[in-house]
Amino acid sequence: MRIVLVEPEIPQNTGNISRTCAATGMSLHLIEPLGFSIDEKHVRRAGLDYWQYLDLHVHPSFEDFLEKFGDEPIYYLSTKAPRAYSQANFEKDCTLVFGKETKGLPEELLAKNYDRCLRIPMLPGIRSLNLSNSVAIVAYEALRQNGFAGMLEEGKLTTIEMSGAQDL
Repeated sequence: MRIVLVEPEIPQNTGNISRTCAATGMSLHLIEPLGFSIDEKHVRRAGLDYWQYLDLHVHPSFEDFLEKFGDEPIYYLSTKAPRAYSQANFEKDCTLVFGKETKGLPEELLAKNYDRCLRIPMLPGIRSLNLSNSVAIVAYEALRQNGFAGMLEEGKLTTIEMSGAQDL
């Protein structure tokens, strides 16, 4: 699975998303322009000690990304989408695309892919969730639907080892 951030602006969000990707084995694709530097000096200064575990790709444009990965199932996340992410059936090789923090994804991109647009349900009047939280919510649902492939050790979710807990 892949996470795509289109023109991310806030380095801390991208750092948090990088950690999520490293922990889950998802690749992270950043679409330029970026609102910050990801050179080694800046990464080291930010304390991203897991950066070496990240499968990172930087693309000069979304079109460049599509040339390489456009044949895979793609979902576009937006507060303007018609259906909830929980209604999707995520494929094991899917791509989850998120827009920049201040503007989201371009309207024309959403219009062209309307049937692949998803949202996270929220109460009316709330603009949006934090980008890194949104990525984590949807990414873990996609992983859950695919059995957390390669992420669970045998038997880890069958028993809770607490006093009084019963086998699940």
